[in-house]
Formats: sequence, structure tokens, C-alpha cells
Amino acid sequence: QVRLVESGGRLVQAGGSLRLSCAASGRTFSSYAMGWFRQAPGKEREFVAGISWSGRTTNYTDSVKGRFTISRDNAKNTVYLQMNSLKPEDTAVYVCAAVSASVVVVSATFSEYQYWGQGTQVTVSS
Repeated sequence: QVRLVESGGRLVQAGGSLRLSCAASGRTFSSYAMGWFRQAPGKEREFVAGISWSGRTTNYTDSVKGRFTISRDNAKNTVYLQMNSLKPEDTAVYVCAAVSASVVVVSATFSEYQYWGQGTQVTVSS
């Protein structure tokens, strides 16, 4: 079992920056690929970014490329999402997720992830 707890979400003006954190506890963090998803009101959950267990491989949805950066610190059991140049359409609940590295290197597929956090609210005002 892996427990994931997100933090860092808040209200920010358009053009601003935020860094989200996801702290993991339980099984060996470095055994898992990690991902960030988001869900806005009335919309389906959307993949944002993913990172392999080593941090060497990442992927992003097109709408955040060049603005968001996913990273991880395996010594701190934490994955981060640095969000720059925020837009009102980035407003959502951001959720981190974990999938065993024996299953995938990195994944953008919701159904592949095995563990989920509760989420943190990000609101971008125009």
C-alpha cells in the first residue's frame, strides 16, 4: 500500500507560479512511476505529467509543455509539479498517482495507476 498526500495548491493570479508536492509513504517510493492528473468541475480527469522511477523519463500533456515540470526526490519520497505561466484553464483539483515501475516506465493512462492521493485545489484567477 502507498499513501499519497498532495500539498501546495492555492489561489494564484494568471501568469503566476506554484509548486505542488506529493509526499508518499508506505512501500519503497523509488519502485513507483508517478503521475499528476487534474480534474476541473464538470470535466473528466486529465493526465498532466508523468515521471519514471528514476526521474530520467518524463511526459506531459500538450497543453502544459514548456510551462510545467515534473520532478522527484526519491530520498524525500516526494514528487513535485512546478507550474509556471499559469492560466485560468489550469484551474482544477490536482491529484498525484503511483504505479509500480514493474508495470510501466511512465504512464499517461488513468487506469494503469494503482494508488491515488486526495488532491489539492489550484485556482487561477484572470
